[in-house]
Order: sequence, then C-alpha cells, then structure tokens
Amino acid sequence: MSLHTLTLAELAAGLDRRDYSSVELTRHFLDRISRFDAAATGGLNSYITVTPERALAQAAAADAARAAARSGTGSAGQLTGIPLAQKDIFCTEGVKTTCGSKMLDSFISPYNAEVVTRCDAAGLVMLGKTNMDEFAMGSSNETSFYGAVKNPWDVTRVPGGSSGGSAAAVAARLAPAATGTDTGGSIRQPASLCNLTGLKPSYGRISRWGMIAFASSLDQAGPMTQTAEDAALLLQVMAGHDAKDSTSIDHPVPDYRATLNDSLQGLRIGLPRQFFGEGLNASTAALIQAAIRELEKLGATCVEVDLPNSGLSVPAYYVIAPAECSSNLSRFDGVRFGHRCDNPKDLEDLYKRSRAEGFGEEVRRRIMIGTYALSAGYYDAYYLQAQRVRRLIKQDFDAAFAHCDVILGPTAPDTAFALGAKQEDPIAMYLQDIYTIATNLAGLPGMSIPAGFSAGLPVGLQLIGPYWSEARLLNVAHRYQQVTDWHRQLPAAFA
Repeated sequence: MSLHTLTLAELAAGLDRRDYSSVELTRHFLDRISRFDAAATGGLNSYITVTPERALAQAAAADAARAAARSGTGSAGQLTGIPLAQKDIFCTEGVKTTCGSKMLDSFISPYNAEVVTRCDAAGLVMLGKTNMDEFAMGSSNETSFYGAVKNPWDVTRVPGGSSGGSAAAVAARLAPAATGTDTGGSIRQPASLCNLTGLKPSYGRISRWGMIAFASSLDQAGPMTQTAEDAALLLQVMAGHDAKDSTSIDHPVPDYRATLNDSLQGLRIGLPRQFFGEGLNASTAALIQAAIRELEKLGATCVEVDLPNSGLSVPAYYVIAPAECSSNLSRFDGVRFGHRCDNPKDLEDLYKRSRAEGFGEEVRRRIMIGTYALSAGYYDAYYLQAQRVRRLIKQDFDAAFAHCDVILGPTAPDTAFALGAKQEDPIAMYLQDIYTIATNLAGLPGMSIPAGFSAGLPVGLQLIGPYWSEARLLNVAHRYQQVTDWHRQLPAAFA
C-alpha cells in the first residue's frame, strides 16, 4: 500500500515500527505536491505556499525525538513526524500568511497561531499553507487572489470553500490531514464535496489566537482528515483552553479516541423535517437515507425533530457575518501592514485605494453589507433582528436535543458544481451552506463524513450534536465508517 493512502493512525503505526522515517514520509508528500499541485501546469492549486526546507527540518527533528523516545532519553507524541497542511488563515512565524488575499500577499507573520503552536509541539510536520477563499468568504474557493482550487474528483468542479485548498490537498493525498476553519460550513461543505471527514467543534473548543478573523462569534478551527479516527487524533492536538483567546472556553478535553468504538445501541438520531424537503437533490437524499439504515442496523433509532427557524439561518448569517467582518477587516488600512497603494495623495486616498486594491469583489461586497447593517438607523432593523433570529435558532436546537442525541442530515444540497457556475449569482452561492450555517449560529459541533457517490461525485452526511459532544459525533462517525468504505475511496487520477 502506498504511503499516501494511509491514514494518520496507520502512518503513526508505521513510524512506530520504523517502516519509514518522518523524513522519507515528508519527502513522499512533497514530491506529490510538486507533481500534482502547480497551477501553472494545470495542477489542483491547493497550496499557496509550500515549505520544503521547514518541513524537512521538522521531520529530521521528529525522527530524532522518536529515536530518543525509543532509547528512553526523550519523549515523542503519537503524531510526531506526520506531515500536515495548515490553512493559510493561521499565522505562521516566518512564513507568508495571506488569507487568500492580495491584501496580505507580502505579510510574513512574526508569530504562530495557537493552533500552529500546538501542532508544532505535537511534532507534526508542516508541508505548507493551503489555498482558501479570500478571508474565508466563499463556498467554492473561487474568491482566492491566488486562483481557484480544483476538485480532485473532477477538476472542472469546485472543491467547496472556504477551506477548499485543505479539502483538495487531503482528497488528492497531497497531505494526510489538514486544518480548516468553519464560519458557516467552511470545513463541512468542502469535506462533503471532496469525500473527507471534516469536524467543526463547539465554539470555544479550539483557540482562535492567531487565526485571522472573519466573523469572530462564528469562526472555529477544526480538522480535515480521511477518517473519524484521524479527526479524533488531530482534534486531541488542537483542542484546549487558551488564556490568550477571550473566546476560548476552559472546558475539559476528553480522550477522543477512548469512546470511538462505543456501541450505538439506543442512540437517538433526530431527522429535521426541514433538511429533507425542497432543494435537496434526490440522489443525495437517497444516499442519506441509505446511511440512516446503516446506523439503524448498528442499534440507533430515528425520530423526527423540528427546526422551524432553520430557514432563517441564511438571511440571519448574511447580516451577522458581514457586520462582524466589516469591523474585523477595518484594521487592513494600508498603514501598519498589508497592501499599500502607490503614491497616495493624502490619508483618505491611502485608505480608499489600499482597500479597493487589496480586497477582492466578494470581500468588498460583504464589508459594504456589514457596514450598512451596523450604520445609524439600520442597526435595530437588521443586525439586532438577526441576533434575535440567532437566539430562536439556538432554542430550536435545544428543544430538538430534548428528544435526540444527535441530529443527522445532508451536508450540502448537491454535489460539487462546475467552476464558474455560481460566480455571477451570490445568492445561489450563499445557499450552498443552507444546512450548515445554523450550527455556527448556535455554536454547536458538527461534522461531515463520506456517505457515497452520485454520478461519480462525493456526497456528505452531516452530524450535529449539543455543546461539547465532539466525542459522541466521532463515535457515530467511526462506527459508520467501520461498516462502510466510502471514506477509503480515492480519486483515480491521484491514487
């Protein structure tokens, strides 16, 4: 079996057995990136920056740490020496960190995000920084200043977004795992479109320190992997309280692998009637129903639940998120760092031209919407109303979880669409997140797992749980993956 087809757990076992070294493993993935990813030669364009020198140095240090652990003179973690791709939204000391934007094309971060620090401490090897929708605003990875990312299952189609680069890299096995961020579905939707396991934890579970902000009350980092077991391993590294982040919550972090094999006997699965109605592709619906039957064979029972305000999640989100982004992105003004226009006439000209040149069309659109919603005379009519709807959505989930343990449904209404198909219709693009946004508004954990193929393209199954129920979601996903092999399928061109 080729190294790139192995899961994190399998790669770790191979390093333990000394079947290969971390340096050999890292070179294998760097070679695949060189072979398959360059946009100039028609590659996937999943990476913005590849860091071979840094990666090989980290790999050599990991091999030394494992050798010291074997001799009893040191220690090494389970994931020490395993390569990883970081989404280019996480600040990385000494490495260009762009957030997919011209605004930060020349920005070299002077410090590490907490997620990067934790990955480094665990001995993971960073292969590079992955492409993404500009400032995480998009559902197709087409808004990136560095060009669109291609879906490995069909290179004429999108990989989803905003974590499309991470999704494509893992799907094509240009990295065994990657980090992503999810503001309205940006881990789960690309995981669905690329046949991955993607987990958005509870809000506050993973530090946002050093993660460039889009919408501060919605953004959350998470793992993008091949399997639920791998997601558990990577979440174990990423999760935990961080005093530097005021939104990080000091809540115990369980051993996520310990409960992976727990029985699903008696598990109550809630099926929201709003997730199975108009707008859901018939083939996608059939695959979700087939997955439900597999879970019932494992001992789960299904109950219908109601999320009556879920239909309001998209309009509420597209008031709240732009409002927060208009505030967060005000720091990019051409003065302190980031893109600066040439020869400004005065301070006002500096601000206007630097921002107009540095931000892409979608980012400018959302800044304008958010500024309008927060302006005098409109705050109560738009922003305050959206926050009231957000509270109703949370209350809907609270009521539903009184009758079930997890909620199940599709991740996306359809499979990956063609590159360019929705670029001229922002509303159609926004509706790609119709099943995922409510989870972010409520701050709940959610994940997408592979559930089959429609016309050769992946379909994702979404699981949603109450606060801090990541272990339960991983358990359900893992047991499902023990009786199916969708997650083991590879796009033929990258096998």
